[in-house]
Amino acid sequence: MDFLKDKKKLVILGIGNPLRGDDFLGSLIARKLEELFPENNDIKVLDGGTVPENFTRLVKKENPSQIILIDAARMGKPAGYIKIIKKEEISQYNLSTHAMPLSFLIRYLEHSTEADILLIGIQPQETEMVEAVTDDVKRSIEYLIKLLQRLLCP
Repeated sequence: MDFLKDKKKLVILGIGNPLRGDDFLGSLIARKLEELFPENNDIKVLDGGTVPENFTRLVKKENPSQIILIDAARMGKPAGYIKIIKKEEISQYNLSTHAMPLSFLIRYLEHSTEADILLIGIQPQETEMVEAVTDDVKRSIEYLIKLLQRLLCP
């Protein structure tokens, strides 16, 4: 993945709401990656929950070369579909249930860091007031975790 080619410090920020089913996926991925990379000096994983903007100070403190944001994104695709969403495409998708639009968060991070930023979206199936993640999205979560693990630990 070219995005990670010159990685010095990577911050992964998972975004999700535990009360909205598949919308929790970014947080679930972050929690699992925190277990896989607990004391890694090159990788910092944060669970931004429903207020990822509250983590901007921590992100800036890490002085990352790259930032990966992971969130649920309604793309009109089958549940579990994974897509790297370019910043100019963000307005086309309905992203998560957090307070600040992700486009604002990305713009802020672009201006306050020198990091390259990537958004990974996963198509949710269920985002109503349920606490369970659907099977299709669980499979995509596991797939993305394994993929990131392979890319980050060659």
